[in-house]
Amino acid sequence: MILCSTLKMIRNLIDPIDQRLTLTTEHLQNREVVMIHHVWGLLHHPEREWHSIRGEHESISHLYAHHVLLLAAIPVVCALIGTTQVGWTYGGPETYQVSLANGIALGVAFYALILMAVAVVGSMIHWLARRIDNRPSRRDCLIFAGYIATPMFLCGVFALYPAFWFCMLGMVIGLLYSAYLLYKGTPSFLGISHQRGFILSTTTLGVGVLVLEALLVVIVLLWSMGTDHSVVWHLFR
Repeated sequence: MILCSTLKMIRNLIDPIDQRLTLTTEHLQNREVVMIHHVWGLLHHPEREWHSIRGEHESISHLYAHHVLLLAAIPVVCALIGTTQVGWTYGGPETYQVSLANGIALGVAFYALILMAVAVVGSMIHWLARRIDNRPSRRDCLIFAGYIATPMFLCGVFALYPAFWFCMLGMVIGLLYSAYLLYKGTPSFLGISHQRGFILSTTTLGVGVLVLEALLVVIVLLWSMGTDHSVVWHLFR
């Protein structure tokens, strides 16, 4: 009797914990499924997916926690593997490898720059839309910037082979599809008319390219500093 009572008491204590763990696991799985669904939707049927994202009323913290922080790790991890294991090159026969310790430190800086770039582009979209009557909120603009960067994040896999021309090819592919998402999402997600949206999208694209170029210069300088043959040394020797 005492043993049965003890087992029953233990079971009563464990059941609520087990239920909470089950609910938490299901919640995390649902979040992961939603993120994967958005990635696939933006690549396969962007206009419909923009409407779906708009209806979720997502917060900035949720966007970063379940989308940006995860996808932004793709170019960082791939660049870390590529530069430490393969070695980066300007296109010639020589390759320059980065030590693992330097690669990790530079990867952290690279990751922080990507997260900052998303916030900068989102803030710029909000500022550029200041004269539009139905101006979107800053939250919407930041969320918009986070999702239009999806192709750029995915093309980070090109950094596994860090040849300059190969990485540039990946960047151009990602940029072109990000521009496509930008033009599709401005009316669908931000709710701006096609005419005004076209002007805003074109201006945003120009600003985005400038931010991307600045980020690219910093990235190349960062990763090259991890070797004895930095870009600065290569250019001014």
